[in-house]
Amino acid sequence: MELGGLEFSVQAERVEETLGGYLLHGRSVQVGHPFGRSMFFKHGWQSWSEAAWVSLRESPKPILPPERRPQCDDPAYALSPVHGGSGLGGVEGYEGQMLFLGALRPGARVEADRLFLKGQAEHDTPWFLAYGAPQEVLGRYAELLATTLGVRPQGAAPRVWCSWYGHYRDISEERLLQVLAGLQGLPFEVFQIDDGWQQNIGDWEPNANFPSGMSFLALRAQAQGLIPGLWLAPFIARPSSRLFQAHPDWFLRDEQGELVLAGNNWGGYYALDVTLPAVQDWLYRLIQTVRGWGFRYLKLDFLFAAALPGKRHLELSREEAYREALRLIREAAGEEVYLLACGAPILASIGLVDGLRIGPDVAPYWDNEDRRVFLHDPTGPSAYNALRTSLHRLWLRPLVHTDPDVVFFRSRYNLLTPAQRAVLQDLALVAGFKATSDPPEWLDGEEREALRAWLLYSPAVEQTGPYTFSIDGREVDFSRWL
Repeated sequence: MELGGLEFSVQAERVEETLGGYLLHGRSVQVGHPFGRSMFFKHGWQSWSEAAWVSLRESPKPILPPERRPQCDDPAYALSPVHGGSGLGGVEGYEGQMLFLGALRPGARVEADRLFLKGQAEHDTPWFLAYGAPQEVLGRYAELLATTLGVRPQGAAPRVWCSWYGHYRDISEERLLQVLAGLQGLPFEVFQIDDGWQQNIGDWEPNANFPSGMSFLALRAQAQGLIPGLWLAPFIARPSSRLFQAHPDWFLRDEQGELVLAGNNWGGYYALDVTLPAVQDWLYRLIQTVRGWGFRYLKLDFLFAAALPGKRHLELSREEAYREALRLIREAAGEEVYLLACGAPILASIGLVDGLRIGPDVAPYWDNEDRRVFLHDPTGPSAYNALRTSLHRLWLRPLVHTDPDVVFFRSRYNLLTPAQRAVLQDLALVAGFKATSDPPEWLDGEEREALRAWLLYSPAVEQTGPYTFSIDGREVDFSRWL
């Protein structure tokens, strides 16, 4: 087969031409390439998973410690000896071109070595094969995904204040009322309460720090002209939760019947089997309850848990099970509720959510070097990790609102330099999603005015290269930060 003036050997059940490349059909496809041990465009499984160019000259290194792997990337391939990614991948060709292979249905994997680019899917799947400039190839791939997975109606993403990166779990009704008062005069559209309001992970009722209930805060936010937002992790529960204690049979198990540990936050948590009718009923009621409290913006977190390897009630593939659970949440929430998916399988979320986190958690410091370098884990909270992965997921912008996580304007409790804060602010402008967690009382007058101006700023943004953008004519080159 000829692509871009080069010949490639292709194995597939069927091949057809399409604009910008070819469609290959089959559960397994293979493309021979002449580029040797080049660079591989790796696309991690879920929001926090690494997306970047990596070298085929080095073998992939497993993330340490092993118990962290399920919440970092797809644990089914944690010990794979070859480089691979979720749904799509590419090999760097000549003069900055890319040989690209991408599945048009969720539940696929693309791997590469010095000779071949290989795709393997859970079902018979169409694959897009192309050779060209990365921006053009990924742009065409996004167009094809839109036709197969759908696109939610899109206007501008809302401007969000989120409690997490200012107060973390140390939140209360009193503290959030103080924040609401301080936000007056700042042009936010969403006031989002993050982790710390609930009784337990799995027990989604307000704890003792919220004596007036969640409806009270929702009404106070609405009275101030803000959309009330709430954080939930609907697919997981801690073993100490009432949910787990009452229904241990609702949770995902392995082939030996042992519970599948989904991650180690909060001392460890397990994943619900979202194919069980009883779990589906519980999920539907949960979302309707939260909606009844008045929340119209839901940040849904740790969503990957629904697609972990395990034995399910129904014989669905992992990402089919996840996508059906997400479809149920969308139905329960209604079309007017904004759903932001976080820690979410990327391709399987498209068409069902409004916004999608596209990188790891940011942090008020630049790098998490001990974890990134010595534990081979590029998913830990840091400004660098968030920037790096988010930049390699901006091709998703035509499909969903792309959330690179919050920016910082405060200098208080912040180790980022002014230049580092500015690069995160530019990333958010390019991604088109503006959010911060800066408590208003932590901002001095100059910082508050800078935040206000940034929230109102609506620049013309044009991508001029792989990592370069024009923001109202100002050239921004992110590559120097990588």
